[in-house]
Formats: sequence, C-alpha cells, structure tokens
Amino acid sequence: MGKRILKDKIEQNRRRIKIVILLLILVIISYMFLGIYKESKIKLKESYDNIELEKVISKEEIVPKELISQIPKTYLDYEVTAKLEIPKINLETYVLKEYKTDGLDVCASKYWGPEPNCVGNFCIAGHNYDKERMFNHLIDLELGDEIYLTDNVNGEQTYVIYDIYKVKPNNVAPLSQETNGNVVITLITCVNYSRNRLIVQAKEM
Repeated sequence: MGKRILKDKIEQNRRRIKIVILLLILVIISYMFLGIYKESKIKLKESYDNIELEKVISKEEIVPKELISQIPKTYLDYEVTAKLEIPKINLETYVLKEYKTDGLDVCASKYWGPEPNCVGNFCIAGHNYDKERMFNHLIDLELGDEIYLTDNVNGEQTYVIYDIYKVKPNNVAPLSQETNGNVVITLITCVNYSRNRLIVQAKEM
C-alpha cells in the first residue's frame, strides 16, 4: 500500500514538472514573438522616418525648386525684403525693407509700393556710388534687358525692362501704382549731380 502511494506521488511530481516545463516553453515562445513584433515595429518606424527625412532634405516634394535657396532676413542688421540681380551690369544686391538714409549707404532699399513680386509697382531706390550693391551702372541698361527679383514668398521672378527715362526729383509719376494688374518694378537713382532721377521700369515676364 505504501509503495503504491509513493508511486502515485512520484507520478504527480512528474506531471507537475511537465506542466512547469510546458509553461516555461510557452513563456519563452511568447517572449520570442513579442521581440519579433517589437523589432518589426522599430524597423517600420525607421523606414517611415527615413522617408520623412529624405523629403525634408530634398525639399523638392515640399517646396518649389526656386524657393530652396532663400534670402536672409537681415543684412548688416537691416531687415531684408528681396534680392535684386541684373546680369547685364553684374549687379547683385539685397533690397532693404525700410527706406532709411543710413540703409541706402549699405545697399538698395524699397522706396514705395507693394510687397516684392506682387501686383503693383515695387519701387527700389539706390545711390549711384561707384561701389558694390549700388546703382551706378543703371545708366548702361537698355530696353529688353532682364532683371531678377527674389523674395521668400514668391521665389525668383524675371522682369524685362520696357522703359528708361529721367525726371526731376519732385516728379512722383514713376511711383504710380496704376499698373493695370501687372507686376512692375521701378529702379530709381540720381544722375547729373542729383539734378535728375534716372528711372528704369521693368515688367514681369
């Protein structure tokens, strides 16, 4: 009788050991599947992050190509509104947002009109000093020459000169905003020892 009881106990212990082993195996398998699932989620996130990073780096899918190279917000502590380029006279200058006497000694400045590259007459004034970023060579321009104006909203726009003339300093006609819905820029500088103003006007292509 005692031997039988002992045999039953041994059999019960074996069953318990088998159950414990089976549970351990199930736990190990569960951890393995959980690790595989987490790793797949991490790889999926890395793949998604790489796609987003490529979009940010390339910019081409987010921002038009002409806006990739943006102009700075300030130049020598002056606020900038646009960048002006005239290949014919090798002129490249920023256009300051506010018209100030000290600012004009730095580079061209907005004198009157709407925001750059918008409908209306965007007027830019500059000294005719013989140094960089000045309007001393405007006198060499001709009808049909191209002008480029870039801002951080509309990008780079191309203009073609359609009128060049001189006026007296008190003549404000060149500042007129009646452009029949066209986008126009007007460049203004002094000539004839400041007795006249040279006016160069160009229309967006």
